[in-house]
Order: sequence, then structure tokens, then C-alpha cells
Amino acid sequence: MKKVLIVLVVAAAGFLAFAATRPDTYKVERSTKIDAPAAIVFGQIENLKAWQAWSPWEKRDPTMKKTFEGPPIGVGSAYSWEGNKDVGKGKMTITAAEPPRTLRLRLEFLEPFAAVASTEFRLVPEGEKATAVTWAMEGTHNLIGKVFSIFMNMDASVGGDFEKGLASLKTASEAEAEKQAAAARAKAEADAAAAAAAKAKAESDAAAAAEASAEKGKSKGKK
Repeated sequence: MKKVLIVLVVAAAGFLAFAATRPDTYKVERSTKIDAPAAIVFGQIENLKAWQAWSPWEKRDPTMKKTFEGPPIGVGSAYSWEGNKDVGKGKMTITAAEPPRTLRLRLEFLEPFAAVASTEFRLVPEGEKATAVTWAMEGTHNLIGKVFSIFMNMDASVGGDFEKGLASLKTASEAEAEKQAAAARAKAEADAAAAAAAKAKAESDAAAAAEASAEKGKSKGKK
């Protein structure tokens, strides 16, 4: 038994020594193109309540508890969540916002393990109706994080979530862009109709005034 314990201790020490050689930092990054103006895409990201429509983690626990703090958008806006084992518990806070180009957030994971990471969204307009969006996350590994990294590929795991999230962000942003475009078209048509009606009324009023003036002239002639 004593020999077994010694072997186990040596194996554990060896494993931890190996884990300690893992990288101290990590970075995950994914990009996509969205057929919507940068301002619309940025609005979907900066408003943390709008994440419900596209966040890849919302579907993992539809009943998770969510709490919003601070201003509705911009620096200081914060979102806390607490859910099942798939989403855990944590908080994210907007630390920098440069509409419609850059948004940075601080991520605090509390459960199933404690960790802190930074997230950044970079938006590059491609013309007036398209935007290239990059979603990145980076952080540092403590010893526990290094142990986890042996069994879990961070880039594949989180990167897959980013890909799903960006696909949903694309859908939500393009739908909002079409909605705003339809509203703009409807307003333009209403304005054009109102202008046409106003012109027709002005012309009618002018014709009526001319007719009244002509009648008044005839009456004076008869006198």
C-alpha cells in the first residue's frame, strides 16, 4: 500500500509539473461578415439585454437568472447570470465603448471555477450596408486553468460558441437592418404621399382662388 501511495504521489506531482508547462495565456478569436450597417450591429452588442436574441449561451439554459446593472448601454453596463452546469455563474461588464467600432468587456467567471477574461468586439464597416465583425477573448491560466487546458481545447470549445454566436448575431442584425430599411421606406412613401397631397391641395386652392378672382372681375365689369 505504501508503495502504491508513493507511486500515486509521484504521478500526481509529475502531472502537475507537466500542467505547469502549459501556456500562461490563451486567446480565442472568430470573425464573420454581416450584411448590416456597423451602427446596427454595434447596437445588438452594446445593449446587453439584446444578447438574449443571439448569445450562444442563452439556449443552454433558457431559465437562467439574469440581472442587469448600470446604464442601459455603454461603459458601466453590466449583466450577471446564474444557471445550470452548462452556463455556470458569472458577470460581464462593459469597460470601453467606441461606437460603432469597438466594444470591450470584463468577464468574471464564478462557477464552476473562478477566472477572469477580457472580451473585445471589433467592427469594420465594408461600405454602408456590411460590416466585418471579430469577436475575441483572452486571459491567463492559473495552475487549475492549465490542468483544464490539458483536457479541454479552449480554442475549439469557446471558438465553437463564438461561431454560433456570430451566426445568430448576423441573423439578428440583418433582421433589424431590414426592419429599419422597411420603416425608412414606409416613411419615405408616407412623406411623398403627404407632399403630393399638399401639392394637390395647393394647386386646388390656387385654382379656386383664380376662379373666384375671375368671377369677381366679371361682376365688376357688369357694374
